[in-house]
Amino acid sequence: MSEPSIFFFEVNERQGVFHRRAFLLGGLTGAGLLALGGRLAQLQLVEAQRYQKLSAGNQFNYRLVPPPRGLIMDRNGVSLASNRPNFRLMINKDKGLDAEGVLDDLSKLVPIDGTRRARILKELDRAPRKAPVVVMEDLSWEEFSRVNIRAPELPNVTADMGEVRVYPFGGAFAHVIGYVAKVSDRDLKAAEGDPTQDQDLLHHPGFRIGKQGVEKAFDKDLRGRAGATKAEVDSVGRVVRLDPAGDIPPVAGKAIRLTLDADIQNRALEVMGEESGAIVVMDCRNGDLLCMASAPSFDANRFVRGLSGPEYKALAEYERKPLLDKSMTGLFPPGSTFKPTVGLAALAAGIDPDIRINCPGSWYYGGRVWRCWEKGGHGPQNMHDAIKNSCDIYFYQTSLKIGPDAIARAARAVGFGQTFDIGIPGQKKGIVPDREWKKRAFKRNPANQIWFPGETPSYAIGQGALTVNALQLAVMTARLANAKKALVPRLIKSIGDEERPAGSEVPDLPFSPEHLAYVRGGMAAVANDVRGTAYRNSQLGLGDVQMAGKTGTAQVRSYDKGVSRDSKDVRWRLKDHNLFVAFAPYDDPRYAVSVIIEHGGLGGATAGAPRAREVMRVALLKDPEIRARIERPAPLPEAVPEADIEGAAPDDPVEAPPPLPGAPPTAPQGGQT
Repeated sequence: MSEPSIFFFEVNERQGVFHRRAFLLGGLTGAGLLALGGRLAQLQLVEAQRYQKLSAGNQFNYRLVPPPRGLIMDRNGVSLASNRPNFRLMINKDKGLDAEGVLDDLSKLVPIDGTRRARILKELDRAPRKAPVVVMEDLSWEEFSRVNIRAPELPNVTADMGEVRVYPFGGAFAHVIGYVAKVSDRDLKAAEGDPTQDQDLLHHPGFRIGKQGVEKAFDKDLRGRAGATKAEVDSVGRVVRLDPAGDIPPVAGKAIRLTLDADIQNRALEVMGEESGAIVVMDCRNGDLLCMASAPSFDANRFVRGLSGPEYKALAEYERKPLLDKSMTGLFPPGSTFKPTVGLAALAAGIDPDIRINCPGSWYYGGRVWRCWEKGGHGPQNMHDAIKNSCDIYFYQTSLKIGPDAIARAARAVGFGQTFDIGIPGQKKGIVPDREWKKRAFKRNPANQIWFPGETPSYAIGQGALTVNALQLAVMTARLANAKKALVPRLIKSIGDEERPAGSEVPDLPFSPEHLAYVRGGMAAVANDVRGTAYRNSQLGLGDVQMAGKTGTAQVRSYDKGVSRDSKDVRWRLKDHNLFVAFAPYDDPRYAVSVIIEHGGLGGATAGAPRAREVMRVALLKDPEIRARIERPAPLPEAVPEADIEGAAPDDPVEAPPPLPGAPPTAPQGGQT
């Protein structure tokens, strides 16, 4: 029997395969372990801080804190717009939020009616994830406490304290300062792609954006920079504890100081009473605006909370337009307050002011009768008398000698037909007509591009196509009073620590000092000559301080064919406008005032002058130098022989207006437009 054969080459081959496989697997395993170790080293040594931050991000949550909005103050530091605490209740939108159930639970703690519930559900549906939606604001302390006690049982519900804008004077500054309101879809769309806008802040429910006036024009300055609060949260995002050490404090917005004076502004709105119109006060030395009151006004605090549809509709449809800023947006014909400007134009054109023009009460020209407001006429009038008596016939005839272009040049030089950079939008230029204007205005009707001679007399007494606003009237008066500089108005005194340029850093007026002095003399006679059109209502009662002014009445309907101007029985919108401009003291001008009473129905002397007097008194009494002058003992009067003193003209048959709100009793009203 033979022995078995052993094939060593087969054993060796199998053993070699095994060794190669073991070596390959070992290499792969080693490489895997090496890669794993490297990755672990990278995570532990290189990226440790990154993952610590991610871990802390899951543990801690930063909640955006809107910054306190910057204060708005008057020239003396009186707060016109500030902030107050606001307890609010919010729902944070999150995945799987049962909004209906949460609102059911909240309705047991705070009142939530059907309208509010529908609004909340709509906002939750539109809001991005994690964004809070306001349920209620201005919670009482009891409501705030009830919600916080039940907070652990209310997922995604937060009750905290924020700030809300408040306007201490309500409607007195509403048109100038404006108001803030919730960010609208239009605001969000306008901010898209703007790198200067904080998108997270715009979506925060506690943030408000400026909507009008100073609040809108300087919104970015007033906003400040947002901060954040650090809080530890659980797995569902509920706050476990706060970590004040990690808070990022917000930076408050810049404070803005205006040139306005709260006392003068409040007095202006007070004397306006139920009337519609505007009062503007301007410093004759530097252009500072001390008052820009528009009446009737509205309470800006109501807009911060949000108006209902019916409330806004009532404001928008009221015929006296409380939402319109009549101080710079409302346009009116200036009436006879324009006559000093026409006087300057005539003097610049070489008209001799001493030449007298007879005023018999009417004048026939161009196929029609032109009437003076004084039915019996004023008799022979030079320019001084014509300004004092507001004689229409004099200015009718004088205007034909100089033409509309000369009048327009003078009007633009004193401030009409232009807007001023006071920092806030809304001004309207109005119309200063001349031959070139007519060509532009009637491009499609060549027949009307010609300036007809019959248009000039109306232009001369502040009617026709001419329209101005109360701010322009104040600028005109301040420039006449300054008698040198073409002053521009200034409303913003400073932003933060940055002072804005004064309105006196401007060129000189293009009129000679003698011409300006002559016109001012006529305005002084209006207020202080016993026959002046505003004598009875322009006496300040402040020692030897006198006011110079000019009355005006602007028609809004035709009085041809003997139609009476008596407006007692006509609708409000058909009554004449009443205007008055003035500056004081006459011998050392400090302040200029313009008053427009929309559809007042009475003459400028009886509607505008008393209101201008009351506002001017406040401005003068607040001036330390003028007050010292007033309080200085008067010198003893010298003995004079008895003499016949010419009496005043009999009172015109003008119905006396009701007493001004808050004003002391005055002498019986008289005078005319």
